[in-house]
Amino acid sequence: MKILVTGGAGFIGSNFIRWMLQNGLSGGVVNLDKLTYAGNPENLRDLDAKPGYRFLHGDVADPRAVEEGLKDADAVVHFAAETHVDRSIRDAGEFLRTNVEGTRVLLEASLKKGIRKFIHISTDEVYGSLPEGAASEESPMRPNSPYAASKAGADHLVRAYHVTYGLFTVTLRASNNYGPYQFPEKFIPLLITNALEDEPLPVYGDGLYIREWLFVEDFCRAISLVMDQGEPGQAYNVGSGEHRVNLDVVEALLDKLEKPRTLVRHVQDRPGHDRRYSVDSEKIRKLGWKPQRTFEQGLDATVRWYRDHSDWWRPLRPGSAPARFKRS
Repeated sequence: MKILVTGGAGFIGSNFIRWMLQNGLSGGVVNLDKLTYAGNPENLRDLDAKPGYRFLHGDVADPRAVEEGLKDADAVVHFAAETHVDRSIRDAGEFLRTNVEGTRVLLEASLKKGIRKFIHISTDEVYGSLPEGAASEESPMRPNSPYAASKAGADHLVRAYHVTYGLFTVTLRASNNYGPYQFPEKFIPLLITNALEDEPLPVYGDGLYIREWLFVEDFCRAISLVMDQGEPGQAYNVGSGEHRVNLDVVEALLDKLEKPRTLVRHVQDRPGHDRRYSVDSEKIRKLGWKPQRTFEQGLDATVRWYRDHSDWWRPLRPGSAPARFKRS
């Protein structure tokens, strides 16, 4: 099977491509990526000369680029998205263009091409904040940020293309991923890189927000499993079951890095900040999936990676020029 991966130069997409090629994918991968600020070809530079891997610089909302990417593909794994909540609050336009219109363009082209499987990567944020319990795949979507709303819109489109046109689609709604190659504006890599530089660690509000954390390699395994065994038209929640208060994560990282807790800085909260996310992952667990790393193990591995790869993240920090990441 040959796969078109959209957004494969991003955090989860690059981890997925590497994982698939290391675990016996025979048909190869085409990686379609626009290379925005978070799309970094350095994430997969070691694969440039590897047989079975091809990079295609293009926009998922551009029908011509999508058509080129789909030429020899049998399946699509659709990661490409604007994902940072703070950026969506400042300007929702690009989120709607990429996350909704880009998904529509890709669905249309996949239907025309006769793609066998369309795997759509979504988020637990579409369910909104849950004071208690866990969201199932049948729970109502109640997105509270422009980012989450754009992803919910894409989810609805994917379902509609299955129901209306018979396209084989599967949606995965993941809890918060973390691990190597995550852009350092995100919570865990921001904390790690700031601490390594002895800079303040910003914490929104009281820091008592709760997230369910999933190591990225465990999510890659879930995607691969659903590509093989997922039922058409279905959605699958993917969560670790390990929930942590944000402030506890901050303090755990400071302890691992042997940095003082005086680095913590509480900052003004963002609008519409969801208090708690949680998903019921029983459906995918019935297929045989379960996370292989605990949060403690995953956090240790992530800290080691960022410690050992300062040459990767330092150019991405505020004030650093990203020019070397541009690619024709």
